[in-house]
Amino acid sequence: MTHTNTVRTRIAPSPTGFLHLGTARTALYSWAYARHFGGQFVLRIEDTDVARSTQDSVEQILSSMQWLGLQHDEGPVYQMQRLARYHAVVEQMIAAGTAYRCYSTPEELDTMREAQRARGEKTHYDGRWRPAPGKKLPAPPADVKPVVRFANPPDGVVTWDDLVKGPISIRNEEIDDLIILRNDGVPTYNFAVVVDDWDMAITHVFRGDEHINNTPWQINIFRAIAGADGAPLPQFGHCPIILGDDGQKLSKRRGAVSVTAYRDAGYLPEAMLNYLARLGWSHGDEELFSLEQMVQWFDGTHLAKSPAQWDPAKLAWVNAHYIKQASDERLAGLLQEQLATRGIVAADLSLLARASALFKDRCSTVVELADWTSMLFVAVQASDEELTQHLTDAIKPALRTLRDRLAAVDWDKATIATAMKETLALHQVKMGQLAPAVRVLVCGRAQTPSIDAVLALFTREAVLARLQHV
Repeated sequence: MTHTNTVRTRIAPSPTGFLHLGTARTALYSWAYARHFGGQFVLRIEDTDVARSTQDSVEQILSSMQWLGLQHDEGPVYQMQRLARYHAVVEQMIAAGTAYRCYSTPEELDTMREAQRARGEKTHYDGRWRPAPGKKLPAPPADVKPVVRFANPPDGVVTWDDLVKGPISIRNEEIDDLIILRNDGVPTYNFAVVVDDWDMAITHVFRGDEHINNTPWQINIFRAIAGADGAPLPQFGHCPIILGDDGQKLSKRRGAVSVTAYRDAGYLPEAMLNYLARLGWSHGDEELFSLEQMVQWFDGTHLAKSPAQWDPAKLAWVNAHYIKQASDERLAGLLQEQLATRGIVAADLSLLARASALFKDRCSTVVELADWTSMLFVAVQASDEELTQHLTDAIKPALRTLRDRLAAVDWDKATIATAMKETLALHQVKMGQLAPAVRVLVCGRAQTPSIDAVLALFTREAVLARLQHV
C-alpha cells in the first residue's frame, strides 16, 4: 500500500477469547480518531497463537464490533493468511543482515539463563548465533530446526513521543535479539504486527500501556524493514489500563466480561461507547454525548495518563439516560429478544412499545424493563408481607366491586380510571388503599406506575382472573 498522509488506524484483537472492555475502548479511540480526520479504520485479527485461537472467538469479536457500531473500512485481515508475506520479509532481513537464524535448543537457552542468574546478570539472549565481523559460527546442527531472531541494534536509544505518555526512551542494551519467526514458521507478535502496520500504512496506533515495553523492538524492526524508503513510523498512544471496582487490573482473568455480555445484560451500545470513552478521555465536563459528538471532539488530545476505574453504578446511570432517550419501538424489539431468553414469546410489538413507554423511566437496563413487562405474560405472586399489608378485610369488598365494574367497561386507561374512582366513592376508601391492593394481586408488587395505565396493558381476562383471588 502506498504510504500517504491519510490517517489510518487499526484495532487488532487476538481471538483467544472474547473482546474485552479494554480492547473495545481502544477500538473506539482508534475508530473515532480516524473518523475525526477523515481517515480509515482497519480491523485485523491477530491469530498467530494457533493453539489458543478459535473461530468462536473470531465470531464474538466481529459480533461485538458490529453491535458497538464501530464499522471498519478494511478487513478483517487474518495474520495466518499472510504467512507467505512474513516469510518473504524474514528472508529479506536475513539477506540485509538485520535478522539471523538461531539454532540454540531450549536446553541450551535454559543453561545460558541459569549462568546469567548465577552471575547476577539480567537474563537475555547472548547472541551466540548472531553473525558479526570476524566471528566464526559453528556449523548448523542437522537435527535442530532454527528460529529466526532480529538483530537488534546493540547500542543507542529508542525514543518516541507518545500520544498519551509524552516522550519515552528505552536503551537498546535493555532489550535483546527477540525471536521473530518460530521454528514452526509462525511469526511472533512483535514481528507480525510491524509487518502488518507497515503493509497497511497504519499511521496511528492506540493500544494499552502494557505494550510500551514492546514498542522499542517494534520501532527497531520497523526501521529495519522500511530501509531506505524512510516512511514515517506510526505514532503510538499507550492508554492506561482499566481497573476493576476492586482496584485491580480489569482483565479476562479478573472479573472482566465480554462486550456481548453487556449487550445480553440489557445495555445499549451508545451507552457503552459513551461510558468507555470517558474511561481515559474527556471533553471538558461533558458526561453524556453522542458518537457523532465524540468524533467531532476526539483529536487525540485530553487522553488520561492515569488508570480509570470501572464503575458499574456510573455505567447503569449512563445506560438509564439512553434508555429514556430510546424510541419505544426500538425498545420493543430489544424487549422482545430479552423476553425470549426467558421463554416468553411476545409477538405484539405494539404492546411492548406501550409497556416500554410506561416503564422505561424506572429502568437502567433492558433486563430491568423485561422484569417489569414479564408480568403481562406470566403468573406473578406478591410476597406474603405485601399481601398481608395491602389485602385487608376492609379493602376486599372494594376489590370485588372493581372487578365487577371492570368486566363491563371499555378496556382503556380512561375507563379503567373511571371505574376505580366510582369504586372509591361507593366504598368510601382512598386510592392509597385500593391501588396497592390491585397492584399486589395483578402485578405481584405494591409499587408500579399509574395503576390505570398498567392495567390497560393487560388483557381484561388476565386482570379479572387475578382479581378473582379475593
